[in-house]
Amino acid sequence: MFLLISVCVCSLLLRGDAQDQAVMWRGNDRTGRCQYTFTVPSPMESSCAQMTGPEMDSLKARLNMLEVTMSRLTATYAGSAQTAGDRGQSEFQEALNRVMGERNMLQRERERLEQELESLRRRMDDMRREIEFLRSRQCHPQSPMAPPSSSMQGSGLMRTAGSSAWQYRPPGFQELKATVTEVPAPRSEDSTGCGELISVGEPITHRKADNIEGKYGVWMQDPEPVSPYSSNMIWRIDTIGSDVRKLFGYEDMEQLSKGFPSKVLLLPEQVESTGATVYRGSLYYQRRRSRTLIRYDLASESIAARRDLPHAGFHGQFPYSWGGYTDIDLAVDDNGLWAIYSTSKAKGAIVISKLDPHSLEVKKSWETNIRKSSVANSFMICGRLYTVASYTAPDTLINYMYDTATSQGKALRIPFKNLYRYNSMIDYNRAQRKLFAWDNYHMVSYDLRLGRQHSM
Repeated sequence: MFLLISVCVCSLLLRGDAQDQAVMWRGNDRTGRCQYTFTVPSPMESSCAQMTGPEMDSLKARLNMLEVTMSRLTATYAGSAQTAGDRGQSEFQEALNRVMGERNMLQRERERLEQELESLRRRMDDMRREIEFLRSRQCHPQSPMAPPSSSMQGSGLMRTAGSSAWQYRPPGFQELKATVTEVPAPRSEDSTGCGELISVGEPITHRKADNIEGKYGVWMQDPEPVSPYSSNMIWRIDTIGSDVRKLFGYEDMEQLSKGFPSKVLLLPEQVESTGATVYRGSLYYQRRRSRTLIRYDLASESIAARRDLPHAGFHGQFPYSWGGYTDIDLAVDDNGLWAIYSTSKAKGAIVISKLDPHSLEVKKSWETNIRKSSVANSFMICGRLYTVASYTAPDTLINYMYDTATSQGKALRIPFKNLYRYNSMIDYNRAQRKLFAWDNYHMVSYDLRLGRQHSM
């Protein structure tokens, strides 16, 4: 606005003599309208005639146009300032909302981490109590070595130093009892067959995890490996932590025992719990905090397929009795790839689904009548589901079997040992026809005895 006034004044001044000075007045006329009056001395004339009407009208018209232009510019400037102010306020509100959202997200993450920290503290307290209990236990006093008597030699009993009382029972008593009570009818055995499970051997320890991340975990072997990996390759995942992604590979069981991995892969999606398995050159696992199943190709080191398991519970809805977000447990046996889980429709009962190993599509499902949270763990052998009663009791039972071929289930009483008293993973290893388990930092295996498969 002031720039326009200056331009007008300068234009008038330039029309006069440079050495004289122009004077401007502004005032209201008789009607109350603003008028501008300019006085410029003339170097050539001492006086001038009275200004005629048309000249005065022209000057008034020009001044009116100048005043209208100034009013428009003032209004435009005010409108621009108002628009800029509104836009600034909107951007400020958006930034504030974004910051509040990030704060809420960080608050939720903090609460989640605090819960995990509290869970770890409780586990540490349990470990301390267990250590104190073990330290407080008294060893049985050793009795001096005594020469065997003729009566003891005749009965087949010999007492050795440090032997405990149960060793004096007649030989074969426990085995005979198991044969009578747990196997109702004699059946032929075949270590290479695919019949029902008869018995499980003593646990054999292969390795202990190095740190707290290995309190729980899963270890596995591909029964149908794909190049570049051989059938001896052992895979392992430690599952303690909020970002479980590391997959360790060992060339064979000896390298696992020594703790020398030959391959370490960083998975693109986080792993949920101990339900992973390997089959035909791929790792199958549940994505963290979801019902999504992922097939990770080990050769290309990339995700080959993903699919949601329909209606499956996840992240603590239907876990095993030990917890650990074990809602979905994947397994491999002689019949292929399986998922063991539950749904709201099944009301927490175990559901078994046969999966397509390529697309992860559900091919067929079976619903059992045993509640998933009532068992410690489960595994598949030859299309049959077996459940374990306890994950902490040193002497527990395989207490239930469901046969998908007949859609029938029955109770069992097959002895099973939790050597380290916290078993978080049990799976059938078809490659070695053994059970693999993860028991309180320790990777252990069990030999199996299977009955001969009956011909149809």
